[in-house]
Amino acid sequence: MTLAVDRPAAKKPAPRPGPIRRFKDSYRRYWYAYAMIAPVVVVLGVLVVYPLVRGFYLTLTNANSLNSARTIGVNQIEATYEFVGLDNYADILWGPSSYDRFWSHFVWTIAWTAICVALHYCIGLGLALLLNEKLRGRTFYRLLLILPWAVPTFVTVFAWRIMLADSGIINVALGSLHLPQPSWLEDPTFQRIAAILVNTWCGVPFMMISLLGGLQSIDGSLYEAAEMDGATAWQRFRHITLPGLRPVGSTVVLLGIIWTFNQFAIIFLLFGNTAPDAQILVTWAYRLGFGQQPRDFAQSAAYGVLLLSILTVFTSFYYRWLKRNEQLAV
Repeated sequence: MTLAVDRPAAKKPAPRPGPIRRFKDSYRRYWYAYAMIAPVVVVLGVLVVYPLVRGFYLTLTNANSLNSARTIGVNQIEATYEFVGLDNYADILWGPSSYDRFWSHFVWTIAWTAICVALHYCIGLGLALLLNEKLRGRTFYRLLLILPWAVPTFVTVFAWRIMLADSGIINVALGSLHLPQPSWLEDPTFQRIAAILVNTWCGVPFMMISLLGGLQSIDGSLYEAAEMDGATAWQRFRHITLPGLRPVGSTVVLLGIIWTFNQFAIIFLLFGNTAPDAQILVTWAYRLGFGQQPRDFAQSAAYGVLLLSILTVFTSFYYRWLKRNEQLAV
């Protein structure tokens, strides 16, 4: 015999509220959080979002200092620039003088970034390894080596300008050794070498301190076990130190690439609007927008958008490469 059992009908899931309703419910529950972040949102909107949107709009026009809105005495002159679409980007990337105005500076910017970051990492890692050892006066050495990073950039660069001058201490020392005395601030090749030298001096301390913190976070028992197993110093460095530094090293290298790629202060303070061969993309964009007449606001803003796009694409590929290496290591 079969018994029929009455079961309650399954309840249908309640329909999901719309986005406006969800926002109202969230605001009602977390209104204090919205109130706390509101000033930050306003500041970011004024200082970051609006300039980005405004700058991107200018890239689609032919705005310059002659057709932009301006005030002369009591007269208010209206803007007369026109919408030109993507012509600025096409002119920068494929125009008749695109190599001299963009691609030559792009190649130098890539070389400048790669050389500087490599020097920052190698010298910083070497100093970090030395300071991680038990040395007498280690604290004093740390303070001494971090000074170039603590001193304001403009003071450091002006000091290097004096030392790199034709009659500066560097050429005097080279002359006393009967070595060539190059024109560091005039010759295009030595201008680039001087820029790399100054940027390396300013950037090594940050890399050194960051990597020193990473070294101190590695478990010392790993080195003891490897030494007991007969591992050489190179094997300990390769199989313990470098993998242990990967989380810190990958982050500081990314930061170093972004900062060096956009390093405006050192190039500008060292050479100003001179030395066209030593100008990287960010200083060249400044020169177009503020260092010539008429000032080309549209082209300068287009350079800024291209810089942001290059760094965004590079960062995304960099993180994908890191994740793939982590998966392979596991």
